[in-house]
Amino acid sequence: MASRLVNNHHHLPHHQHNRGEVKQKNVLADGKSRRALQDIGNLVIERPLQEGKKANTEVVKGRDAVRKAAVNQKKEIEKPIPETVIVISSDDESDNQRKPVIRRIPRDGSSRKEVKAFSSVLSARSKFAACGLTNKPKDPEINIDAADIDNELAVVEYVDDMYNFYKLSEHESQAHDYMDAQPDINAKMRSILVDWLNEVHRKFQLMPETLYLTINIVDRFLSKQIVSRKELQLVGISSMVIACKYEEIWAPEVNDFVFISDNAYAREQVLAMEKSILGKLEWHLTVPTPYVFLVRYVKASIPSDMEMENMVFFLAELGLMQYPTIVMYSPSIIAASAVYAARCTLEKSPIWTDTLKHHTGYSEDQLRDCAKLLVKYHSAAAAAESKLKAVYRKFSSTDRSGVALLTPAETLLLLPQSS
Repeated sequence: MASRLVNNHHHLPHHQHNRGEVKQKNVLADGKSRRALQDIGNLVIERPLQEGKKANTEVVKGRDAVRKAAVNQKKEIEKPIPETVIVISSDDESDNQRKPVIRRIPRDGSSRKEVKAFSSVLSARSKFAACGLTNKPKDPEINIDAADIDNELAVVEYVDDMYNFYKLSEHESQAHDYMDAQPDINAKMRSILVDWLNEVHRKFQLMPETLYLTINIVDRFLSKQIVSRKELQLVGISSMVIACKYEEIWAPEVNDFVFISDNAYAREQVLAMEKSILGKLEWHLTVPTPYVFLVRYVKASIPSDMEMENMVFFLAELGLMQYPTIVMYSPSIIAASAVYAARCTLEKSPIWTDTLKHHTGYSEDQLRDCAKLLVKYHSAAAAAESKLKAVYRKFSSTDRSGVALLTPAETLLLLPQSS
C-alpha cells in the first residue's frame, strides 16, 4: 500500500511531493519501532493526501478492517475474566525474556489485593511465639580471614583446603596405644620425660612448633621401637634435635643437648639415636601436630586476646604430658577441646559459637569428654603435691598472663558425659 500511495504523489507539485514523502517515511519509521498494543484506542487515521481528492479505495477498506478488529477485540475484553490472569508489565522487546507475573483476580473483576489487618498479624505472631515456633537468631559465622585477605603468607585462598587435608591425614601420624608393648617404661615415665623436655624447650627459647613436633616424634618412635628405661631420655634429646633442625632458624648444637642432659650421653650416642629415629619414621616429619590446629582454632575463638591464647596453650600442653590424652584423641580434637575448656575457664559467652563449630568441625558434645580431662589436669597441676610443674610454672609467669593461677572450670566437670 505504501508504494501505491507514493505513485499518487507524481501528480503533486514538487514541494508538496517532498512534503508527502517525508510524512510517509515518518509513518514507516514509527511502524518499525512499535509493537501492536492489546487495546487500540488511540488509532490515528491517515489524513487525505490532498484536499478535494477522493481517498484511495484501499485505504478505506483498510480503515474498515481496523474498525472491525477493534470491535471484535472489545467484545473479547468484555468476556468474563478467568480467575488467574498473566499480566505482562511492559511492551518492550526485552520483556520477552522475563517470566510472566501471575496474579489472582477475584471473579467480580476487581484487582484489589486482600490485605490482612495489622491486629490479625500480631495475634498470629503471638500464637507462634507461644508455641515456640519462632526461629531463634543464630550467632553469625564470622569470616576470620577477612583481615588477612592482602597477606600473601596467610594463603587465604587455600587455608580451608589445607586444614581439611590436615584433618584427613592426622590419624596417619597419630601414635596408637603402645605402652603395653613397652616392657621397661610406663605412662608415668613418659610424663616425666615430657615435663623435662618442656623445661629444655623453655631454656633454649625455642619455637612452640618445636615442642609439639618433639613429642610427636617421641610417641611415634616408641610405638615402633622397644626402648629401655635408661635410653628414654636419649630418645627425647634426639627427637628434639630433629625437631630443631626442622623448625628452628638457629638450631642448638648437639653438644648443647649433651650438656643440658648433664653429660648422661655422648655426642655419638645422640647422633646414632637420631639416625635410628629417622629410619623408623621413614623421614616423615611433616605432620599435623596439635599446634597446627591450635593456631587456627584460637583465631576462630572471637574475641581472642593474649589471656585466651595463653589459656588455650596451657591446657593443650597439659594434655600433651598425659599419655591417655595422646592415644585417645586426635590432634584436632585436643586443640578444639583446649579452646572449649579455655572458654569455660574464662567464662566466655557463648561457650561454643557457630564460627568455632564451622572451623573445627566439632560440636560441644564431641569435645566435652576431652575438655573434662584437660580441666582435671589443670586442677592436678595446681595441687601442691604435684611434682610435674614445668608447664604450670611456665604459664604462671606474667608474660603468660598468669593463666595457670586461674581457677579451673569445675562447672564443666558437672556436665554429663557425651552420648
